[in-house]
Amino acid sequence: MKNIKNIFGDLDFASFGDSMLRGEFGLERENVRVDAEGRMAKTPHPQVFGNKNRHPYITTDFSESQVEMVTPKQDSIDEAYDFLRVLNDLFYENVKDEFLWPQSMPPVLPKGSDIPIAKYGEEGKDKEEYREYLSKMYGSQMQMISGTHFNFSLPDSLLRRLFAEQKTFSEFEAFKEQVYLKMIRNFLRDRWLLLLINGASPVIHETFEGCCLRITCPVENGVHSCKQSLSMRSSPFGYTNRKNVIIDYASVDSYNNSVERLIQRDFISLEKEIYLPIRLKFREENGKKVVSHIEVRILDLDPLSPLGVSKDVLRFTHLFLLYGLMREEQTPFDTFQQLRAHKNQYLASVNGMVPEFLLTDEFAKTVTIAELSKRIIGRMESTVGFLLASDATYKKAMEKAKLQVENPTERLAYKVREGIHEKGFVEFHMDLARKSREKSLEQAFRFHGKEDMELSTQLLMKEAVLRGVNVEIMDREENFLRLYRGDKEEYVIQATKTSLDTYSGVLKMENKTVTKDILARAGVTVPGGASYSDAEWAKSDFPLFQGRAVVVKPKSTNFGLGITILKENEDQAVYDRAVEIAFSFDKSVLVEEFAEGNEYRIFVIGDEVVGILRRVPANVTGDGTKTIRQLVEIKNQDPLRGKGYRTPLEKIDLGEAEAMFLAGQGYDFETVPDAGQTVYLRENSNISTGGDSVDYTDDIPQSYKDIAVQSTKAMGVQITGLDMIIKDIKEEATPDNYSIIEMNFNPAIHIHCFPFVGKNRKLNAKILDALGYGFEK
Repeated sequence: MKNIKNIFGDLDFASFGDSMLRGEFGLERENVRVDAEGRMAKTPHPQVFGNKNRHPYITTDFSESQVEMVTPKQDSIDEAYDFLRVLNDLFYENVKDEFLWPQSMPPVLPKGSDIPIAKYGEEGKDKEEYREYLSKMYGSQMQMISGTHFNFSLPDSLLRRLFAEQKTFSEFEAFKEQVYLKMIRNFLRDRWLLLLINGASPVIHETFEGCCLRITCPVENGVHSCKQSLSMRSSPFGYTNRKNVIIDYASVDSYNNSVERLIQRDFISLEKEIYLPIRLKFREENGKKVVSHIEVRILDLDPLSPLGVSKDVLRFTHLFLLYGLMREEQTPFDTFQQLRAHKNQYLASVNGMVPEFLLTDEFAKTVTIAELSKRIIGRMESTVGFLLASDATYKKAMEKAKLQVENPTERLAYKVREGIHEKGFVEFHMDLARKSREKSLEQAFRFHGKEDMELSTQLLMKEAVLRGVNVEIMDREENFLRLYRGDKEEYVIQATKTSLDTYSGVLKMENKTVTKDILARAGVTVPGGASYSDAEWAKSDFPLFQGRAVVVKPKSTNFGLGITILKENEDQAVYDRAVEIAFSFDKSVLVEEFAEGNEYRIFVIGDEVVGILRRVPANVTGDGTKTIRQLVEIKNQDPLRGKGYRTPLEKIDLGEAEAMFLAGQGYDFETVPDAGQTVYLRENSNISTGGDSVDYTDDIPQSYKDIAVQSTKAMGVQITGLDMIIKDIKEEATPDNYSIIEMNFNPAIHIHCFPFVGKNRKLNAKILDALGYGFEK
């Protein structure tokens, strides 16, 4: 067996700095679906997630009742964790009457014969047959034990730097194989330590039937309880093979030969039936099986974490793997060492809360759990100390692990047992499941980890993930996405700039003069007015508009920027300033008649109106004591309000445009409105300038919707958000009771998905439907 430490000699790993922390990370998590009473749900896998054979992120594990969530590989633990959070949110946003059981050991179970094995149809016949085999071999109840898997690979750049430092291997691939095998060997030697850190399944519900379980762990208060256990999942009663699995980890060839012998002897049927705490994973490359990554499988679900695992545990696990890479191997990992490691795991899983309990070290000496764990942690700190010094999050993870090692009452198993003792097995876990649901639904508009991107883009990405569509962020700052599934790919900018519209269509909507001309020719009512390319010229025409309500706005802009509404328009200075503001956004400016009525944003895709909002201008309601400034500050504290279109509502500004509009009403920012008095800070009702959104999709007569579709066709576009002024929505449309004032080429979808008042119109789903990304069946 080649030894990586010998290969490197006296290599100073610290010279590589924090580059040693880089890698590719992924998470897999299994949960049993349960009803509100904590009983295993017997309903089929939710249809909203589409075809379980093909969905890359949300599928089933052994049972129809067991959800498996899989993140794609990410460049950091934070990114993988955030993606898992998105998947968790999607479950709760789309499955209303069920919960994800947060404990590795199953909930209230029926007999094994009544547990529904996952159905995959003809397309997945082999998967179904394999699960039938597992049911007969191990029993369906054992297969309902769940956990978190941590996938890890070293970056190729780091591997090649390490390769350059050694002289034993001439082939990079052979060297790479040995790196991963060494990490696995050393992980397996001391894997029992992770049970002190992450063991969180100290009891088993009485409906779980296991061999000798009632003798070893008698039933108390409805659960099998081994008083000092850490992880029943990792115990002989948990998720384990019938006999100890021994693998030759000296090389990939010997590893593969070991697996083949196990299959030939009918010990297992497939490689994936090896239920060890860590596995070597492969991929096909040019028709050859090559090492891909490591899969850590020992992690219990942590009921106290809304996602079933904490970042601290993931970082400690990462450090434990790197420790295995950098530490020296003092003994061969032969059959004796593997049996010793198996025994230590099983003993610690059931007796790990007893500091004086004896385990065996790799030199066959008996040592207490307290002493051996302290010894391993000390070696880890010595080996990976330079990483702890360079990254505070990893240092925190190590400090927390040390605390758990030193103090049994800090361990998850202790806290879970105490919670069960106080509330009962089912209620303790259901209380945590309900809190997880609440947390997911609090900010359903977010794509975690991508909060810097505009909200409409976040919502489109979430819906893509729900449908099993892959998302690549091409340009984060520009919100430029590549969507792909199978052979189909689409490029989308800011959620609504798609291949469905031509560049000329976008330019027509961008130019408000052109928009008005095209619509007027199509018989659509638009406001009258004039266009100016010179500010002095526009100012000199003040007498033409004096005493008339007008709108002064840039010819080509979006999001309500640069727009001023002058209701009275008697003051030349105020008019001139409005012209200057508009020219600061564009080279040409429009001065238009102000259309009386309420403004509605009508979102059209193709031949369908998919959402209508009435946008209420930025406003505050007085309490008789606070100034307008103070009321705005309070309203802006709403978590739904933010900046840069990353929240459903925008914060209200206290700028020049707001000051001018207040002045027209005889107010300023220091005015104290009467209790119950609503004061508007803007005339224009754009959400982007602090307005409120109210859904009217079902309340507007069809005649206005027909005009919206007619206008969209006249412009030759597929996606638009048009702004229509309507005097009275109780009346049908006539040429003189409405006016279209604008058509937007990049309309926001989030305001229709999360209106201030009303129903989520799911425009993110409508966009993907239009692009041809429906749910796979």
